[in-house]
Amino acid sequence: MKTLRESLAVLCLALTLTTSVGFAQKAPVFTTSFDKNTYWLTKNYRPRDFDPVRQGNSNRLEQLLRAGKLYLSLQDAIALTLENNIDIEIQRYGPELAMIDYARAEAGGQIRGVTTNVTQGANSAVNLLTGGFGTANGGQAAGGGANSGSNTGTVFTVTGSAIPNLDPIWSTSFFKNKSSNPQTNSFVTGISALVVNSDQFNTSIQKQFLTGTTATVAYGSTKIESNSPNNDLNPFTRNNVQVSLSQRLLQGFGRAINNRNIRVAKNNLKVSDLTFKLQVITTVSSTINLYWDLVSFNQDVAVKQKAVDLAQKLYEDNKKQVEIGTLAPIEIVRAEAEVARTQQDLTVSQTQLLQQEAIIKNALSRNGIASPAVADARIVPTDQIRVPATEEVSQVKDLIEEAISKRPELEQTKINISNTKIGIAGSKSALLPSLDATASFTNNGLAGAVNSLVAPGGRPRFVDPFFEGNYGTALAQLLRRNFPDYAVGFNLNIPIRNRAAQADYANDLLRLRQQELQEVRQVNSIRLELTNAVIGLQQARARHESAVKSRRLQEQTLEAEQKKYALGSSTIFLVIQGQRDLATAQGVEVTALANYSRARNTLDVSTGRLLEVNSVDIEEASKGVVAKAPSQIP
Repeated sequence: MKTLRESLAVLCLALTLTTSVGFAQKAPVFTTSFDKNTYWLTKNYRPRDFDPVRQGNSNRLEQLLRAGKLYLSLQDAIALTLENNIDIEIQRYGPELAMIDYARAEAGGQIRGVTTNVTQGANSAVNLLTGGFGTANGGQAAGGGANSGSNTGTVFTVTGSAIPNLDPIWSTSFFKNKSSNPQTNSFVTGISALVVNSDQFNTSIQKQFLTGTTATVAYGSTKIESNSPNNDLNPFTRNNVQVSLSQRLLQGFGRAINNRNIRVAKNNLKVSDLTFKLQVITTVSSTINLYWDLVSFNQDVAVKQKAVDLAQKLYEDNKKQVEIGTLAPIEIVRAEAEVARTQQDLTVSQTQLLQQEAIIKNALSRNGIASPAVADARIVPTDQIRVPATEEVSQVKDLIEEAISKRPELEQTKINISNTKIGIAGSKSALLPSLDATASFTNNGLAGAVNSLVAPGGRPRFVDPFFEGNYGTALAQLLRRNFPDYAVGFNLNIPIRNRAAQADYANDLLRLRQQELQEVRQVNSIRLELTNAVIGLQQARARHESAVKSRRLQEQTLEAEQKKYALGSSTIFLVIQGQRDLATAQGVEVTALANYSRARNTLDVSTGRLLEVNSVDIEEASKGVVAKAPSQIP
């Protein structure tokens, strides 16, 4: 008996302490708008708040502005992206949402899942030439074939046996009643109209466990006073305390089944981190392409300006020759038309450059071009595209192994498969019948005063002195366990056809097969993507080398044609044609250089080494603060 009492006391104490200790330690840290020390008792019942969104840009942007110009290196562009880009800022809430979902799972709630949406980066202004740059394919952060940048939806949907509620629940109630009931037979009550005044108080605390166990401790107290002369005690107090246990034995039995949401939510913490990393890769890749396209646009403006200068010089020379009578006047018109054509090309190139600058400003700042200082500033890129003398590219086989180990979207797929397997365990458990074993232990107590009303027939009252007393007397009976009740039993429910559980299990298993095939398809896409990226880099390098040689040829051809024209052995038409061919060759070289930078960037993304190559620290990206100081302004 003593051992049983001690066990009940320990159980009650554990149920009480679990509310304040067991789960508070695992809850995520919130930013609250009230003093936690002052409101420690009610903090769990007050709404949490978070810091408002940051509207301003980092100081780095202002530090790079000088005399109306924004001097920008590639590393500064990447740093500004990590600090100010809104797409990355939105994704920073992902891990925090996953942590909140994890806390919900630890409380036994249904998890809401985490999103894996990745926003694509901005595109450049326009293509300069057919097949040229301007598309800024950085949005395909991990390759379109692997569908890396378009993962959508939630990670997990709960099916199977019910998850226990792991947060203890305390319930209490109090009712004060008065009832007047006419009696059809006064033999029992001794009166024709029974008036009863009662005070009823009940309180209980219930806790469910991952083992499938439910424990409840309940206490009830009822005080009754009536006008019945037949009651020996009036008023009287009836108390009881009950400890009940219920254990699932088939469906929903065991920690492995009931903690599946917790394990899935824990996996989702990794998924949210990977989604953030994928967003950083996507956005940084887009920024790199935007930056190199800006460099190429500037080079294209320089090429177009040279074409205008050559056409203008030819026009001035022809004008002088016509004045002295050594050239027909029609040649002035021809040269003037060429000046107009090249001036038009220059204007188009300059406006494209302005468009590109606006796009970059919008990507590198939180408020876009709303700030007049940023909107009016011209961007001066301080880095140039450089093609190395030799291309150091590993074997495709080695690159594929590196990509499979580094690509975040592939790791996401593996985690999703793991989550599905965890969910299948719950669906499999739901196939079983429901069998619950129950046990309850109840102590009863009764105490009151001898009824002061005259008993029917004037008979004397015989009241056991053991029951005479007040509330304390009844409570002492509970503690001494003078009137105990015991009950054990089981509850068995067997669904006859069980079609819903069978359908859930089959559905989850078929979805697992789909995900396994999707993983195979994803790996195959990565292999193909890397092969194409290596080939694309080789092609871009070959096109650049060809464009350089073609440009050199056109420079020499134009120089020779100008000399022959000065000696009178060539025509103005051939000179103009040479100038056009040179401008075209220079434009092709600019395009080839831009395409090479994009191909290099695509290969870095495909292998999963983009952040490493560009010295991006994912911890700094998550905080939105880059430690490296801005580059020196030239």
